[in-house]
Amino acid sequence: MARSRPKSSLLLACAGALLGLASTHGTSAAAADSDKCNDPIDVSAASVVGDYKNNTTQWNNVVVTQCAIRVEARTARATGLNTDNTRWTFDGDVRINVEKRGSLRSSQAIVDVRNNQIAKATITGSPAEFEQRNADTDVVTRGHAGEIVYEVGAGTVKLTDDAWLRYGTTDMKGSTFVYNIRDEKVQAGSQPGAPNNERVHIRITPKKTTTTVEPEKGSSGNSTTGGGAPAPNPPATPPRTP
Repeated sequence: MARSRPKSSLLLACAGALLGLASTHGTSAAAADSDKCNDPIDVSAASVVGDYKNNTTQWNNVVVTQCAIRVEARTARATGLNTDNTRWTFDGDVRINVEKRGSLRSSQAIVDVRNNQIAKATITGSPAEFEQRNADTDVVTRGHAGEIVYEVGAGTVKLTDDAWLRYGTTDMKGSTFVYNIRDEKVQAGSQPGAPNNERVHIRITPKKTTTTVEPEKGSSGNSTTGGGAPAPNPPATPPRTP
């Protein structure tokens, strides 16, 4: 019989596979730089009020899109709209769709535009939420925190302030997680001597398995029926007439 792996070794193996502590930032950033989005920023809204003197704009029921990014909210305020660098503030039912089937949800978000490109989104809420569904395996990664920062160039989301992250059947809790949505890898850690509530906690829940129950047999060796009663014996052969 094959020997089972020690529980501690299994936990370490699962945690190591989940954490993926090998650095992928450089390669991801290089790929992003070579494939930058140059599409214009499109805005649609139910209504808009523009203050050209102060260079501010307010929107209601607004949708902002650029390449793979789509931001939707009840209201938005923008400053510096006629410049290359703009800051948007979104309020109310904020939803941000990003690359690789990722999405962010919160009550408020601040989106920074640099050189006419959406560069960063910072969402806050009670809590702010993140989700990504793998296109090949259909495994869902979910997370929430007090604040989530999405860096478009690096393709990462940083969860801080009571952060929680789940990948498949593995749950992680800690102060800060950095998740790469392109490589599906997460980095987490705490400083030496950090208090217990700042350490990384991982819980791996085993998948439930189903067992097949064999049908019971009666005391006489006959198989029982579905209701538990023994199957009837075949009728006896009648005696021959002399």
